[in-house]
Amino acid sequence: MNSRALLADLIGFDTTSRESNLQLIEYVRDYLARFDVPCQLIFNEQRSKANLFATLGPDDRPGIVLSGHTDVVPADGQAWSVPPFSLTEHGGKLYGRGTADMKGYIACVLAAVPALLAAPLRLPVHIALSYDEEVGCLGVRSLLAELAQRPHRPLLCIIGEPTELRPVLGHRGKLAMRCDVHGAACHSAYAPQGVNAIEYAAELIGELGRIGAGLRAPELHDERFDPPFSTVQAGVISGGKALNIVPEDCRFDFEVRALPAHDPRQVAEQLQRYARTEVLPRMQAVHADSAIHFSELSAYPGLATDRHSQAAQLIAQFCGSDAFSTVAFGTEGGLFDALGIATVVCGPGSMDQGHKPDEFVSVAQLEACDGMLGRVAEYLHTP
Repeated sequence: MNSRALLADLIGFDTTSRESNLQLIEYVRDYLARFDVPCQLIFNEQRSKANLFATLGPDDRPGIVLSGHTDVVPADGQAWSVPPFSLTEHGGKLYGRGTADMKGYIACVLAAVPALLAAPLRLPVHIALSYDEEVGCLGVRSLLAELAQRPHRPLLCIIGEPTELRPVLGHRGKLAMRCDVHGAACHSAYAPQGVNAIEYAAELIGELGRIGAGLRAPELHDERFDPPFSTVQAGVISGGKALNIVPEDCRFDFEVRALPAHDPRQVAEQLQRYARTEVLPRMQAVHADSAIHFSELSAYPGLATDRHSQAAQLIAQFCGSDAFSTVAFGTEGGLFDALGIATVVCGPGSMDQGHKPDEFVSVAQLEACDGMLGRVAEYLHTP
């Protein structure tokens, strides 16, 4: 099967992160079984989702990982002009949820299997498919735990997120946090007798903004990234029941997208320290049961692969360019890198189309990715 036909099948599976991905995983398992390629499935605790790991060629030496996530973001509430879970071709573009992010790459990887097996492989190629990337890079962690037990770590991982097949060596890390502020309710006519959770949450959000402003200092910049500094933002807030009731509770979620050299937890620790020393004492002076609680929602590390490394040289050879760049969005790459697997990001399509209605990947990009993986096969076959 060619990559377009495989993509049509993959798009037909609704693998929105809230859904199971098992139908797609079983499809891939059965496809690989036709080539006598065994697969290891690594399930979540509920056995409703699974990662897939397969090895082509020898397993007693380092090789190359071709990695992608199987989940997609929701299409709900978006104005699609075509069915999101059915592939539509028009004007040299292939439309459907996940075509760019990132089932197009997975389809190309599967289409490359016959070429990879056409001659003996001197180095192995591993296919690694994960779940729940879109909700915090959650599923891949159990796959990486399995990899950590193997005697031979791969020498390169290619994360096929959409970069228009340009070689990407870096991206930011991310920390997502939740803050729950608990105050004391009362009639708004006696507001000073209560502890207004919304107002204190707003004070914390203001401090978060000041912390973020400090990260813009020129000495903290890394010009490889756009913007060249770490960013902080509060993206969700809820609280209050009625205007004439001093609100007892308020919750807000915030994120830190940090340059690879910056630890995002420093921002969280700075805000927690401010809450503990500056805000909470004033709240408890009015009502002793007042509280501020922080919890982590998700986190993944940044990626900063050395442009002079073997990994960079290999991806330049495969994609035909050494115009290395960075991307603003995050990937599972930092987690592979943290395990000691040199990682790059390179895949078909553009994230400009990702997460939007009428998401698409061009036929030309799919064909170019087929060509890139053909060069991977040549490299793995060459003595």
